[in-house]
Amino acid sequence: MTVRLDDGLVRLEGSCTVEEAEALLETILANPELPVDWSRCTSLHTAVLQVLMATRPVLQGLPEDPFLRRWVEPVLTDGREA
Repeated sequence: MTVRLDDGLVRLEGSCTVEEAEALLETILANPELPVDWSRCTSLHTAVLQVLMATRPVLQGLPEDPFLRRWVEPVLTDGREA
């Protein structure tokens, strides 16, 4: 599973597929205070991106994928420091 709770963080790892979107939403809603570490994320389905855009968790780290770092991270953080 690419979405998991670990040591006070919600972690996104590897290729986060459409099947992970519901699990991510449920995890964030159950733990809204926890940051999301996506530093090991290599790809992100748009459904997972929509969950992140709707819930706006604090993100930690930068994803491995250059596209996500360049184009998605600025949209999700709106200049907020992680």
